[in-house]
Amino acid sequence: MNKIQRMCVILLILLSFSSCEVVEGIFNFGVGVGVFIVIAVLAIIIWIISRFRK
Repeated sequence: MNKIQRMCVILLILLSFSSCEVVEGIFNFGVGVGVFIVIAVLAIIIWIISRFRK
């Protein structure tokens, strides 16, 4: 596929979704990443506290 064909396919895919679906997908991905970061930070804090208790 050349560059123009790829751009046409991407444009067709983007236009087939409503804007709300795209925003919802991005938001859900962001929530997942946020939950992962919070769990990672809590795990690091618990690990640091356990190191000082020894």
